[in-house]
Amino acid sequence: MIVALIAACEIGFWVLLAAGLSARYLLKMPRTGLALLLCEPLLEVVLLVATTLDLKNGADPNWTHGLAALYIGYTVGHGHRTVKWLDGHAAHRLGGALPPQRPARGGMARARHEARVWLGTLIGAIVATVLLQLAIWYVDDPSRVTSLENWRYGAWRAAGIHGLIALSYFVWPRKPSAGEQDTADTMPRERIQS
Repeated sequence: MIVALIAACEIGFWVLLAAGLSARYLLKMPRTGLALLLCEPLLEVVLLVATTLDLKNGADPNWTHGLAALYIGYTVGHGHRTVKWLDGHAAHRLGGALPPQRPARGGMARARHEARVWLGTLIGAIVATVLLQLAIWYVDDPSRVTSLENWRYGAWRAAGIHGLIALSYFVWPRKPSAGEQDTADTMPRERIQS
């Protein structure tokens, strides 16, 4: 049941995102679009409640509960950035706005960008760890929570690997291309184009 609900939440995320951006830019209803986009966190609340009820009803904690915690953590850590990125592209394609700014390809600007993306992974690992620890305390049986503990370690392994990759951009930065400035990710879009 939990895996199906995770899949439904993922599908619901993209459906709400498409509906929100369509209402915002195609139907010229920005408030309706914003309301639809703000409904997305409710999907994670539904998943959290369903997972809790599943455990409360005596289900053995298994990989599905761990996956639910990681999914919620990932959404908290990267959901806003994903929505903002897609909103920028929709504003450009459907609303006539300037194209969204791409991250720098090299230099310290790229390293800073990678560090910000890694922070989303770190936040996701923290949220997943908190949810998994709450589930472990809720079950209160060390012999039944091994899979939840493994997911907790998996979240931190992923954050560690991603952190090493982000760090590599600081240690071995690529040279920015000829037309690229090192401060490209901090300057307003209008100044970059002039």
